[in-house]
Amino acid sequence: MSKPTAVVTGASRGIGRATALRLAQSYDIVAVARSAGQLDTLANEVEAAGGTCRTIAMDITDPRAVSSLASIEAEVLINNAGMGVLRPLLELTRDEWIRMVDLNFNALFDVTRALVPAMVKRRSGHVVVIGSITGRSPFAGGTCYAATKAAANSFAESLMLELRDAGVKVSVVNPGSVSTTFSDRDNSSWALAANDVAEAIASILETPPTVLIHKVEIRTLTVPKKG
Repeated sequence: MSKPTAVVTGASRGIGRATALRLAQSYDIVAVARSAGQLDTLANEVEAAGGTCRTIAMDITDPRAVSSLASIEAEVLINNAGMGVLRPLLELTRDEWIRMVDLNFNALFDVTRALVPAMVKRRSGHVVVIGSITGRSPFAGGTCYAATKAAANSFAESLMLELRDAGVKVSVVNPGSVSTTFSDRDNSSWALAANDVAEAIASILETPPTVLIHKVEIRTLTVPKKG
């Protein structure tokens, strides 16, 4: 029997890449991102480990492109793609604001709207939204980014209430600082690894059919000393 399918957005690097590699143990992966070259590298690594990975090079801020995902019978959707321009409001351009809102929030609607109807019809599926602790703990320089993550949390909670009677689970994972290319920190060796977040996602997906872990906050145990 073939494995169930897991769709991972933003799969070319960071948390998305780590999650695709981790879930390939149990799922056939559909990896979605803009970078075809990085997706090919991911697919080769998954297949070398004995898994399967179909790649789709796509800008998920394009609703017409995203609509093509509706043909995929996904058991799992990992809404991971996101970006952050972390600067004070008065240094932030409108184009940067729109890009963050389009990717972090509007695309969340489009991708979920494309894939969830098949889950509801089948009465089985799991949607995981990758949020951030900043969704409830804003910071200077995060006027847009933190707001999009707060919106993603509210989206996930409302969606959970809408879909649970249809047998579809909805979870949101809120990591703290993660050592990925998302951040331009000089030293992030103290932060969570992308693999740490991927393991948390895998554990949520492995719960029994009657159990839902809706919200998880994951942090590093140690943080750099101030001063």
